[in-house]
Amino acid sequence: MADERRQDAESRLNDARVRLGDAALGKFRTVQPRKRAKRNRHARTKVAFFRYSYYDIAFKFFVEHVLDADFVALPAPTKRTLELGAANSNDFVCAPFKHILGDYIEALELGADVLVQFAGPCRLGYYGELQEAILRDMGYDFEMINFATLTSKPVADYVKLCKKVVNPNLSVAKGVRNMLAAFKMLESLDDVYAFYLANAGFEVEPGSFARELGRYHDAMRAATCEADIVQAHAEGMAALGALATDKPQRPLRVGLVGEFFTAVDGHSNLGVEEKMLGMGVELHRLLTLTSRNLHYDEPALRAEVSEYVSYDMGPTSSMTIAAAKRYADEGFDGVIHLKSSGCTPEVDCMPVLQRISRETGMPILYLSYDSQTSDTGLDTRLEAFYDMIAWRRTRR
Repeated sequence: MADERRQDAESRLNDARVRLGDAALGKFRTVQPRKRAKRNRHARTKVAFFRYSYYDIAFKFFVEHVLDADFVALPAPTKRTLELGAANSNDFVCAPFKHILGDYIEALELGADVLVQFAGPCRLGYYGELQEAILRDMGYDFEMINFATLTSKPVADYVKLCKKVVNPNLSVAKGVRNMLAAFKMLESLDDVYAFYLANAGFEVEPGSFARELGRYHDAMRAATCEADIVQAHAEGMAALGALATDKPQRPLRVGLVGEFFTAVDGHSNLGVEEKMLGMGVELHRLLTLTSRNLHYDEPALRAEVSEYVSYDMGPTSSMTIAAAKRYADEGFDGVIHLKSSGCTPEVDCMPVLQRISRETGMPILYLSYDSQTSDTGLDTRLEAFYDMIAWRRTRR
């Protein structure tokens, strides 16, 4: 009987996938393979992206109207999301890696067949391969579209990959037409949000701007073509513009700069934008998918700050420095620099930002995030920063 139990235990162990932990300490973890149920070959493929600010709206449009597949909508992230990502990541990777990995795990739990990673301007471009390896090592069965592997490749290669992984009957003509519409959607989303950042801090009715922004986002989610996008954008801007505000002639103005993921994604930066809007500040952020991915002109940005840098320092470095210099030249009251811990390009930007601050007198608050960063300390620093720039305004 004992031999039978031992053989049964050994059999189960052999069936498990072993993920290496710290070999030096003898720590290992066994993960049972998670076999995806065989998919009906006539069923539509379920595709998921990671969470990234409000851009899930454009990701949904891309999946449904370019790939002609079903979009797996992720619910709002929770503490569990980051815990899942952190538990299955090495400590030295940056916080965005952990956020995205947690998103992918939850997407697979919701039945996603395909995960999508797009080309990132930094280590994000390598994340897809590493995260795919981790997820397969955990026992998940799925397909991966990693557009980072196709950077600078012809459009035909993108089409070939999408047909192979997602939809063999993909219409190229329809896909190209709707891809252009998706670009239009990105521009519209970023345009409306810029208006929101500049004005929501002065709303007369609490919550009115957030409510109208939500309605605009709902209209965009329902869009099926470029005409719907144009109409939703016009109606959304009109609705936001009609809201009552009590904005002073010279409001406190703060610019946001920093790393590609953390500076944009509200969950990752613990809601910095909403916290500052709640203090009655006009916010500006140059970094968006539109400015960084659709209309990025790094040499032109670098030329704006030629007295500070002579070459491209990294994925968002030129934009970070150029934006900070613009804000200083335009008389902004301060800048907040957001990055994940260990983000080398943005660390390299900090001495330049410090020089801009010294030469122009514009204060800069530096915030660095990891998976352990909490709201409590962040709130204290933001409140102190606000008090300081408000006091400086009275001294002018």
